[in-house]
Amino acid sequence: MVKELLQKLSNAHGVSGSEGSVYAVIKKELKGHVDEIREDAMGNLIAIKKGNKFKVMLAAHMDEIGLMVKFVDEKGFLRFVALGGWYGPTLYNQRVILHSTKGPVYGVIGGKPPHMMDDEERKRGVKIDDMFIDVGATNRQEVEVLGVDVGTPVTIDREFVELGNGRVSGKAFDNRAGVAMLIKTLKDVDSPLTIFGVFTVQEEVGLKGARTSAYALDPDCAIATDVTIPGDHPGIEMKDAPVEMGKGPVITIVDSSGRGLIANRKVVSWLKEAADRNSIPVQLEVGSGGTTDATAIHLTKGGIPSTTLSIPSRYIHSPVEVIDMRDLEAGVNLLVAALKQKPVL
Repeated sequence: MVKELLQKLSNAHGVSGSEGSVYAVIKKELKGHVDEIREDAMGNLIAIKKGNKFKVMLAAHMDEIGLMVKFVDEKGFLRFVALGGWYGPTLYNQRVILHSTKGPVYGVIGGKPPHMMDDEERKRGVKIDDMFIDVGATNRQEVEVLGVDVGTPVTIDREFVELGNGRVSGKAFDNRAGVAMLIKTLKDVDSPLTIFGVFTVQEEVGLKGARTSAYALDPDCAIATDVTIPGDHPGIEMKDAPVEMGKGPVITIVDSSGRGLIANRKVVSWLKEAADRNSIPVQLEVGSGGTTDATAIHLTKGGIPSTTLSIPSRYIHSPVEVIDMRDLEAGVNLLVAALKQKPVL
């Protein structure tokens, strides 16, 4: 069931600030499984399972990295800005979907052909600023007829597929894997605690939804569900990213060398002890790069004890991210087990 849920979420489209189609999937999945569901002014989707006075916030960001149209030239080519952390060569020659006022419009990202590049250009690669989107139009007016204009959000046209050994690939596993983990947890959990399942917006552009929702909800502790980089494939070493796919979800102790989250040790122990009691495989992480919604949450108001529970994901911030479904299932099992009792803070 979790795999089918992840497929729906990965195939949905929602760049930062335009998460609506992801919101629709989540709301449909949670109907009848929570006591209350609402949207706040920022666009965060908040699902509540009511319990006692101890409040736990579980946060998973809905948005994916994408693009937005910033200019349409006279010949109908579209220039764009990147929303979130793209590596330029990843975008070159991708097929995309423009989410226009009249529905989806397909296009391709073009740039200077390699046959026409000099040696220096080949070494440097095509920069995002030099790329454009071709929707087949011959002038600006034809683009307007399609319902595309400045501000139109753009996502990669790529769908979920199954690989071998229980592994799957798709776009936006960062962070639809975390969203799937949170949805399934809310469906399965039987807890005496009050649980705020918060599906946040605009994480990829500054952890914005997490900051505002944590301030409004003021929970006693928080866990962000997200993905992290494993060091188990060519091009990266375990000493730089010492977690592996297939070895269980990952509890963060520190990310971004401490510039992001330094997790609350009691919350870390709460999760680790639940894993030990229930024989759930788990990994610990001290990371040097990247951060999550937990960074914004733990700095809110007087401070909220927080950590992150992540799924190892290869090739993040690309259209072909890869995870092991066993890690995602174990992540759900760990949250369900931990939430049976409150942490000792």
